[in-house]
Amino acid sequence: MKKLLIVVDMQNDFVTGSLGTKEAEKIVQAVVNKVQKYKLAGDDILFTRDTHTADYLQTQEGKKLPVEHCIEGTWGWEIIDELKPYAQNVFNKPTFGSLSLVESVVQREYSEIELVGLCTDICVVSNALLLKTNLLDTEITVDASCCAGVTPETHQAALATMKMCQVNIC
Repeated sequence: MKKLLIVVDMQNDFVTGSLGTKEAEKIVQAVVNKVQKYKLAGDDILFTRDTHTADYLQTQEGKKLPVEHCIEGTWGWEIIDELKPYAQNVFNKPTFGSLSLVESVVQREYSEIELVGLCTDICVVSNALLLKTNLLDTEITVDASCCAGVTPETHQAALATMKMCQVNIC
């Protein structure tokens, strides 16, 4: 059975754009290396892309996080240049977790699923827990060295939460 790598929201706005952080910039090469390893092994790779519309600030999320980001069609919405060549299968998602991603993954049989990307404490944890909830006997792993949170503290808190929910942290 194949392994699956899910690259979560490695988009310009989360790396160097409106919500970018130094921690996000630091993981870029590690994520590229991980993607190249999976590609070389012939395993599957899926990407998620946070996707908002021009009325973002009027949405519930926009009212709680009033920073425009990942507006569909903008530079900030795009997958970072270093990963664009690998982003063949992309799931646009209007919120933290992607139900369409989970539905697609459930239809296939993977021996292992690994997640990397941004932000550990929002979208990575949401997708990891959705996958764990729907794939009870599948090994789900998050590579902490290929993730960054909003802050280092919330990154660590999300890793602890996932570990408590039987997601492997490496």
